[in-house]
Amino acid sequence: MDLRKTLFVKEVAHADECRGLARPIVRVAGLACIRNPFAGRGFVEDLSPLFDAGRDIGGRMAEELVAMLGGPAEAYGKAAIVGSAGAFEHGGACIHPKLGRPMRDAIGGGKAVIPSNVKVGGIGAMLDLPLGHKDDPFSFPHFDTMTVGLPDGPRPDEIVVILAFADGGRPHPRVGDRPLAD
Repeated sequence: MDLRKTLFVKEVAHADECRGLARPIVRVAGLACIRNPFAGRGFVEDLSPLFDAGRDIGGRMAEELVAMLGGPAEAYGKAAIVGSAGAFEHGGACIHPKLGRPMRDAIGGGKAVIPSNVKVGGIGAMLDLPLGHKDDPFSFPHFDTMTVGLPDGPRPDEIVVILAFADGGRPHPRVGDRPLAD
């Protein structure tokens, strides 16, 4: 893995809709910008080096993000922004096969699928990273989004791999906790 830079983001919500929160909600994200070994090469069948890159990034960043969170994680998400000389599937290869294990290890579990998003974008592209409850995939208050990006990446031959955790759901959720019955 050829790592160019990392960026850590901590967002603390103290109020929403002009209304204070009983406790602040903290969201943290780690972004790692790596060289894409498959950029500009056309279709490549074996993307397994990117599987390992995702695992390695998760191993480097997940514990640090949980420490930044300052309390137990309730929600998580993962994403990738692929530079323009790469393919959508290159981002998927970074986040799907192996990134989840180090994320779950860092929070001591996680039964639910980790929400994810991938896009191809240019330098400074922003991405809406979905968050969901770590154990309950139907916890509506935890359906959330954190918008993230790297100011100088991804360059055309790079991938920005992103993982995030939150210690709560949306501020003042009011759409229920379960789907409505028909």
